[in-house]
Amino acid sequence: MSNSPSSLEQVLAALKVQAGASDRRPPPVDQWNPPYCGEAGFEILRDGTWKHEGTRITRESMVRLFASILRKDDDGATYLVTPVEKIRVDVEDAPFVAIRADRHGEGRDQTIVFTTNVGDIVTAGSAHPIRVGHHGDEPRPYILVRGRLEARILRAPFYELVEWAERRDGKLGVWSGGRWWELGASAF
Repeated sequence: MSNSPSSLEQVLAALKVQAGASDRRPPPVDQWNPPYCGEAGFEILRDGTWKHEGTRITRESMVRLFASILRKDDDGATYLVTPVEKIRVDVEDAPFVAIRADRHGEGRDQTIVFTTNVGDIVTAGSAHPIRVGHHGDEPRPYILVRGRLEARILRAPFYELVEWAERRDGKLGVWSGGRWWELGASAF
């Protein structure tokens, strides 16, 4: 696939057809196996900003539409996938950011629901685990959104998790979905 405007227009046309046929569930990108068509200049920055050929995509509806057809494959790369095309997207960190966390209940019975910058709503649990990586000494928390796609949990929602945390075996963690999610050392 070239970086031509007609290629982008083809992707948009395929998305519009899919969007008209959907009921707000993400398309079944994991079931599609189109040929790899190369790169088209798409990138997602660490803060969740989408760019095409260096220009920021400012239309939220377009970002959400593109986000609905993202897939991370076994090769570790992230792609925009339609039934007929597969285009590589450069991702700085995670393709989504969790901008909000809401707690329902307390202790072992609580659930924590995250909202992403593209409108995904996921409850931390077995299907949507929380993990905390590190960038130097800085904790970098994530939640699995769908497939292999994660959202980096922003600082404010992460601080809420720490506020809701309990100490267990020298570690801080939170309960959600009947599971304990370790956040790190209790030195927070």
